[in-house]
Amino acid sequence: MSKIMTRSEVPVSSTWNISDLYATESDWEKDLRALQQLAEDIQSYKGRLGESARTLYECLEQEESLMQKAMKTANYAGLQQSEDGTNPANIARAARSGDVLSAVYARLTWINSEILDLSEGIINQYVAEYPALGVYERSLNLLLDTRPHRLSPDVEATLASLGEVTGAPYRIYLRSKLADMTFDDAADQQGQVQPVSFRLYENAYEVSPDTELRRSSFASFTKTLRQYRNTIAETYATEVKKQIVMSRLRGYESVTDMLLQPQQVTRDMYNNIHNVLLQELAPHMQRLARLKQRVLGLDRMTFCDLKAPLDPDYNPSVSFAEAADTVKEALQIMGPEYMDIMEEAFSSRWIDYADNAGKSTGAFCASIYGEHSYILMAWADNMRNAFTLAHELGHAGHLTLAARNQRLSNYRPSLYCIEAPSTMNELLLADHLMKSSQDKQLRRWVILQLLSTYYHNFVTHLLEAELQRRVYDAAMHGQAITADWLSATKGEVLSGFWGDTVEIDEGARLTWMRQPHYYMGLYPYTYAAGLTASTAAMQRIREEGQPAVDRWLTALKAGGSLPPLELMQLAGVDMSGPEPISTAADYVGSLISELESLYE
Repeated sequence: MSKIMTRSEVPVSSTWNISDLYATESDWEKDLRALQQLAEDIQSYKGRLGESARTLYECLEQEESLMQKAMKTANYAGLQQSEDGTNPANIARAARSGDVLSAVYARLTWINSEILDLSEGIINQYVAEYPALGVYERSLNLLLDTRPHRLSPDVEATLASLGEVTGAPYRIYLRSKLADMTFDDAADQQGQVQPVSFRLYENAYEVSPDTELRRSSFASFTKTLRQYRNTIAETYATEVKKQIVMSRLRGYESVTDMLLQPQQVTRDMYNNIHNVLLQELAPHMQRLARLKQRVLGLDRMTFCDLKAPLDPDYNPSVSFAEAADTVKEALQIMGPEYMDIMEEAFSSRWIDYADNAGKSTGAFCASIYGEHSYILMAWADNMRNAFTLAHELGHAGHLTLAARNQRLSNYRPSLYCIEAPSTMNELLLADHLMKSSQDKQLRRWVILQLLSTYYHNFVTHLLEAELQRRVYDAAMHGQAITADWLSATKGEVLSGFWGDTVEIDEGARLTWMRQPHYYMGLYPYTYAAGLTASTAAMQRIREEGQPAVDRWLTALKAGGSLPPLELMQLAGVDMSGPEPISTAADYVGSLISELESLYE
């Protein structure tokens, strides 16, 4: 029986170097105090933003400096809580950070309110008079677009001061999941007892070739989920109610419209992703489920069998070091500047791949303007992890390049585009692996890894997004968001997609409890949007080579300086209609067809 290690027991080499942000806790405390002084200093501009273009520029410069420091201090606390959510010191630090930042942000709300009160056309006039202000022109115009939905300065300040309270649903969800949930042990096919945790289930057992372990660990996993279902449902319902109240206060037609506005995404763009993929991808994925059941000789295809390896006898162990070398080889096409970032990520401990108790599940990349990125994942010695590594490095490379070429206000693109650079790296890794050998079994294996990428983004996250779409629609019409309703609706979403190819049992219906993305606005669907864009761009790279790579790098460096459709056009991809979505679904179908032929 393997042991789940504590944070202090894992090798330091497998952890990120948090001291790159602050060498000591006292340095962090010093910056927290400095933030409060900066918030006080900026008050000298209050009531004066209409004086001149230069006054507005100076105020925005001070605000941007403050926001950069706030990002750094918040991440120092948040990253440590992510690495071990059971450590009381990490919990206390995150709470202190949240309290201070809420107070600081509350003291800044007047800036946007004063800008919105400026007379029509004054921003354009100011930019003409004082060209230095031009670096803020885009962010100022995006702010002006929200004018119909802004509340009074006092109300905006009050809402900002409640940031720690309004962020509570997400923290409660994480605390329940990472610190409170415990799971029964599971048994493998040899009768050996195996411990179960969120990370072990999602990183190892869910993709295990051992059907007994896969199913018994799922039974253990969902048994605990069931015990917490009402608490987590109430937590999620509170998040939904918060968003609905805010959308109504601000005069939006719906919460969806409110959440799409900062993404610069229309309802059509949002619905296209859902509607096209749910309809056109489902038949292909059902074929994959039937193939998997036949090849593995399963008595039935259950939900927890969907990620079972189709070629369990060919699943070589991959160490972190081996994966690092392979990923770097695959990304060489991106050129020297990009590769310098990748080399530094490995040599300077940007990546935390240890597996310890209390560590956040899943994987993420925290990119901090003016600092290097931090990547969290848990290594499980399989090639799926190598794709996850490439994915998170895609975020790091993207936002490092964007930060080098854009101001803080313009460096993060719309969420609609945020997953395109990460999934592009996964596609580059797959292409590299396929080109490295003509072996039939290897090709079959790589196709399976590539299909895992599409499954993750086009199935897992899209079905998650579809539940979210239904939740917001129902809640806007007065539906109570309860555990029973969420489980029933999740079951409908899953059954509608998988048809009669997969058994959707109670455990499957409880999987709405697994994902943190429901607390991040309209984020889940963006995985599918990003992969659609990267699939189209990758096709151009295959056809054109370096010119297409250069266009892609230009788009990465543009950061958030353009709206999402224009940003993708820089890379040669037109996302204005459903065509690239259908093409991506067809590409997935072609991979499954090739897989079927390889198993004949």
